[in-house]
Amino acid sequence: MLGNHLFGVYEKALNSGDDWPTRLRKVREAGFDFIEICVDEQDFRIERLYQSGREIETFRRTVYEAGVPINSMCLSAHRRFPFGSSDQQKREKAYEIMERAIMFAAAMGIRVIQLAGYDVYYEPSTAESRARFLEGLSWSAGKAAHQQVMLGVEIMDTELISSIARYLSFFEQIKSPWFKLYPDLGNLAAWGNDVCEELQIGIGDIVGVHVKDTRAVTPEFSGQFKLVPFGKGCVDFVKCFSTLDHLRYTGPYLLEMWHENGSDDLSAIASAKAFIEEQYAQSVHERSDRK
Repeated sequence: MLGNHLFGVYEKALNSGDDWPTRLRKVREAGFDFIEICVDEQDFRIERLYQSGREIETFRRTVYEAGVPINSMCLSAHRRFPFGSSDQQKREKAYEIMERAIMFAAAMGIRVIQLAGYDVYYEPSTAESRARFLEGLSWSAGKAAHQQVMLGVEIMDTELISSIARYLSFFEQIKSPWFKLYPDLGNLAAWGNDVCEELQIGIGDIVGVHVKDTRAVTPEFSGQFKLVPFGKGCVDFVKCFSTLDHLRYTGPYLLEMWHENGSDDLSAIASAKAFIEEQYAQSVHERSDRK
């Protein structure tokens, strides 16, 4: 745990060549409370959503026996198959993936599906693509409500949903209790947002928080949103944790990082976890000093 918060780790922080028992054992050994499964653009991860009921039950039993739950899903397959695409086949696939993800989450007991806030990724964003994206999100919220599965939109590395204020403009149009917010502290900071102010305006919608470091966007630099070592970027973790505690946030935190080939994944996640725990402890200490 991170203080009184559940503290999870992203699947892709671990060696992709591991089987699930090995992956879950590493998560347990490193002291995390849960893992966030990834369904990204790669076929072998998308295929997870197409498992039979018997295969899902076997997987669920494996997770249960390991004692490390899968509490959330990062659904980034929509980068390849976006709701806003001008290609009808890709849009149809986007809806199919979304429905499959909701059904998979319901069967596995996954509480939150984190959605990527891209209308499109590999083609130009237009007024039409943004309208199609909003339509897809509205449809998704309805499907999620039916299965009582929470959707959480991530603050992204593109401008469309680069702040909590921008997320709220979508929420106001969808107005579903099953469509909420999953902010990424790194992405929020990289865009130059006032992170504390952003967290304050979105606190009532936050269902999880990604913990990641980034390098800021500037007029001369497009930013770095992945693979920034913790403590080497622009995120003031102490201030973020202090703000969230002040706002009485009691939800989970998720360590987001990526395994680099040839590195020791267990050592890497343990080191990152220790860094974040120290930052959190410092935030608690500073808040106590101010009382």
